Amino acid sequence: MCGIVGWVALGAAEGRDLRREAAAVRAMAGTMALRGPDAEGLWVRERVAFGHRRLAVIDLVTGDQPMTVERDGHELAAITYSGELYNYRELRDELRGLGHAFRTDSDTEVVLRAYVQWGEDFVDRLNGMYAFGLWDARREHLLLVRDRMGVKPLYYYTGIAGSVLFASEPKAVFAHPQAEAVVDTEGLRELLAFVKTPGHAVYRDLHEVRPGEVVRVDQGLHRRQYWRPSYVEHRDDRDTTVRTVRGLLDDIVARQTIADVPLCALLSGGLDSSAITALAHAALTARGEGPLRSFAVDFVGQTENFRPDPMRATPDGPFVQDVVKHVPVDHEDIVLDVATLMDPLSRNAVVAAMDQPPFGGDIYTSLYLLFRAVREHSTVALSGEAADEVFGGYAWFHQPAVVQAPAFPWLAIFELASPGGDASSGALDPGLHESLRLREYRAASYQAALAEVDHGDDPDPHNRRMREISYLHLTRFVQILLDRKDRMSMAHGLEVRVPFCDHRLVQYVYNTPWALKTFDGREKSLLRAATADVLPASVVARVKSPYPSTQDDRYERALRVAAARITDDSPVAALLDRGKLAELIAAPYEYDGFGAARRQIEQILALDTWLRRSPVQLKL
Repeated sequence: MCGIVGWVALGAAEGRDLRREAAAVRAMAGTMALRGPDAEGLWVRERVAFGHRRLAVIDLVTGDQPMTVERDGHELAAITYSGELYNYRELRDELRGLGHAFRTDSDTEVVLRAYVQWGEDFVDRLNGMYAFGLWDARREHLLLVRDRMGVKPLYYYTGIAGSVLFASEPKAVFAHPQAEAVVDTEGLRELLAFVKTPGHAVYRDLHEVRPGEVVRVDQGLHRRQYWRPSYVEHRDDRDTTVRTVRGLLDDIVARQTIADVPLCALLSGGLDSSAITALAHAALTARGEGPLRSFAVDFVGQTENFRPDPMRATPDGPFVQDVVKHVPVDHEDIVLDVATLMDPLSRNAVVAAMDQPPFGGDIYTSLYLLFRAVREHSTVALSGEAADEVFGGYAWFHQPAVVQAPAFPWLAIFELASPGGDASSGALDPGLHESLRLREYRAASYQAALAEVDHGDDPDPHNRRMREISYLHLTRFVQILLDRKDRMSMAHGLEVRVPFCDHRLVQYVYNTPWALKTFDGREKSLLRAATADVLPASVVARVKSPYPSTQDDRYERALRVAAARITDDSPVAALLDRGKLAELIAAPYEYDGFGAARRQIEQILALDTWLRRSPVQLKL
């Protein structure tokens, strides 16, 4: 895993020679030293410049970047690459059979030579998590490519005449002397709406390469979607489907446990992470490797004082211990207290890593702190992220009122819990809230998402609706979680792999009829049936519980004290209704899993930190 940057001068940029701009590209790459602490690389030509920060995971000796491939003394192509290609060994063998001679053992060279061999169709052969810029010296164009599920981030900036910049993170783009970090009304809508529109970024002139997309830059910009979840008739019976899911998981996890650096698993005691931990242990044992390390996050007193709520029925701790007794891993709990969660250095670091205000509060901070502790022992971690989106694990998948609501389900559940409320408005100034028209923005985004869904010839209305719900999660909601995971982990130079995002598994389960996904009357029936043999009975029976959040009232009290310190000259003050803020601070503590007041206070504090500590300019 790495940090990548690049700058391409379009044909219209007469007189611009990027060989004179190496310092600017180096400065851009330097902002991502945390993503790539092991090495720095620069490759500069007249019309294109690449920078790279490396986190060495595969081929530690010869895999430095940017990397080029030549023929007869002439450069054919160059690449700056971030990610992991899990089928690189098979592709390398195939390419060798076609006459390619490799000078490294890296997956990066496989990607580069695959392009030389197959052209733009090479993306159909890649299995992994990746984001890269590739310069074709023969045709003089740039390709920006992102993996199918969007596990790795990739942004590009079009705000400089005659140029396109790209990078793994916005901060790298805005290190360029001519790039401006401006957030206008449209950007603030995207920030507050909690819909994660594919391709959008909150900054003006900054765009994300969509998951499963190729962007070609020559005299202009040309976008091509090479993959998205699509309809294929599912003909397998239940037993075959369960066996297929297990076979895919065995293959996926075996591939993703290959690394030249220490590897571990993130364990919450839920079905998803426990299954990955057990399968990873089996894969390592089969190769004569191990033991597998595992890590869990917890909060001081959480198990002893746990209060069930609509989102979380049980604490994680006891289930983590059940897994540790069942699977012989080398386990460590990372236990956090309120003072650690409220530490300004960590909270500021979270905002800096995200390049925008994160509205998940302690969920982001605790993940940041967990990854910091994990990185002391491991460079690669396996995560159960995305299983709920793939297999239908969230409670709202199974609530008819939410399923039938004409809205994104993760927002509809808040609306149903607090009718007339707004999940993201907080204590915004009424005039600003009116001008943002967040409800209309969400509704338009929702309709645009539904228009993408391919139903084929499926006549079943409930199946069609559940396919839509799945598609919304796989293309919108999971992007929020993957982005959080990437930024919090890469802030410590930790690579987190997500086996449930393998596109083969996603596509297969996406097309499984809903009745088959819930054949035992519960959530994630297929995953439970496919992995029950390697898990303790308590975990197999456990009901879905989201990533943990502290229930300690002292945490919310500390948040309210911090919010009370916001003054009229605070950067966020111009966006707020001070009366509503005072009401939030004085509201009774009601931790019910939704935490309306707490969530809104977290949002305000994050906005204030972002406006204080980043170069953002609000132009509303």
